[in-house]
Amino acid sequence: MDTKQRQVIKKYVDLILGKWWLVAGSVLLSATIGLFYYAYLPKIYQSSSLISYEQQQINPARMDPEQGRSRLREALPTFQGLVTSHTNLEKIIVQLSLYEEARKKLPIEEIIGSMRKNISISLAQQGEIFSVSFKEADPERVLKVTNALASLFIEENLKYREERATETSKYTESELAMAKKVLDEKEEVMRDYKLQNFNEMADQRQSNLTQLQSLVTQNQGIQESIQRLESTRAILQEQIGMHQRMAAMRTTSEVPTGGVAVTNRPETAGERLMRLRGYLNGLLLKYTENHPEVRRTKQLIEQLEKQGVKEQVVSTRTVTSVPSSASQTATMEIQRLQIQLKEIDLNIKQLREEQAKIPPQIVKYQQWIDAAPIREAEWNALTRDYTELRRNYDQLVSQNLQAQSAENLERDQKGSKFKIVDPARLPTKPFSPNFFKIFLIALATGLALGIVSLFVLDFIDTSFKDVDEVEEYIGVPVICAIPIIEKETEIKKEKYVSRIRVSVVAMYGTVLLIAIGIMWAKGMIVV
Repeated sequence: MDTKQRQVIKKYVDLILGKWWLVAGSVLLSATIGLFYYAYLPKIYQSSSLISYEQQQINPARMDPEQGRSRLREALPTFQGLVTSHTNLEKIIVQLSLYEEARKKLPIEEIIGSMRKNISISLAQQGEIFSVSFKEADPERVLKVTNALASLFIEENLKYREERATETSKYTESELAMAKKVLDEKEEVMRDYKLQNFNEMADQRQSNLTQLQSLVTQNQGIQESIQRLESTRAILQEQIGMHQRMAAMRTTSEVPTGGVAVTNRPETAGERLMRLRGYLNGLLLKYTENHPEVRRTKQLIEQLEKQGVKEQVVSTRTVTSVPSSASQTATMEIQRLQIQLKEIDLNIKQLREEQAKIPPQIVKYQQWIDAAPIREAEWNALTRDYTELRRNYDQLVSQNLQAQSAENLERDQKGSKFKIVDPARLPTKPFSPNFFKIFLIALATGLALGIVSLFVLDFIDTSFKDVDEVEEYIGVPVICAIPIIEKETEIKKEKYVSRIRVSVVAMYGTVLLIAIGIMWAKGMIVV
């Protein structure tokens, strides 16, 4: 900082110190005006009621605190609009008999608008708590209105939540009924289609294939059984013919000597064994070891061998014509074989009838198998949107149950709700005006006005204050400057005037402080 700047600062400081009384008087005058202004302003009282947001009592562990606070922050403007609506505020005014004089002069809309401006609803920084405040000049009225607003807030919340739960329940029921109708129609179409084409469905393909294979195997088994029975029937026919030829050979023939009839003798056991062995050799040439006739012949041979019959050749001998049982035995054997032949014919007939039923069934199953891909494509097209319809229906069922549960909770007042934590109290101190704020503004304004007045008076004064102003004005350097020499009478006069100024300022300030103290003691000033 150079010398010139220091001189300028010293000049202004000397100017302020030289006329301090002007600044002090301006400050005291502004303070007096501020005090009277504070006393003139109407006192506004404010009362607040704290309301907490209680989460639902049923299974509160499922509630997320952050989510609950977020919901409270979102729902608060809605409830604020409901509480401060024209209808509710008019109801409070009528019930509490508010603004009776004003209602005679002003329309109700202006009164409600002014009242709405004095209502404040704010959310606390922490926790799920918010406050409902009301401010006005009458403390009793402020108390009544604040409590009425808090009660109305809880009442409107309960009504709003119950109405919303009821409307939600009705909406979900309507949507559920509509979804159920669509789903039932879809399931009915699917059921009719499945009943109509049940055997051709894709899920029956494997069963149809198994049944078709079983029919083919059954047909082959019946055909093999028929072939075996036909082979057995041919053997029986051959045996019957053989027995008939042998019986013919046994018939008696007359002998020309001595009245003795020469007849063929009966077949011995050895001859029968030899005949069966020859017959077995002939069968083995045509059939396998497992053929029924081959097994039966082997059994007969084994029975004869167990009886210890030895092969022997007996010459024919002549016997008298005595009745023999050989012809009767042959006849009985032929009858037995004929009975077996009839049984085989009957079995063959039954097998052929059973076999005749299999080809149509094979054709039917083959058609079902061939139609399975077509039915699968048609079924997929038919059920393409069924999954979405079912999922939508399940979601609506869940939502409807939740809506009904929420409706029951709201009806029983066990859901999330508001509760008055701290009711409003009668205010004893005015909310506004703020004495310190007004007084400080008055002091700052007086100080600023005093300093500005000094500079304005200095600017208006055209006399020379220092040597630089003289040199700047005449344009000639000043060789020397003679200081002002005050007389003793002038010095005494100046001191006297200074004492008077100090006394006046001190007395004025003292009176001002006493006035402030008296007003504070009488309750006119609330700190």
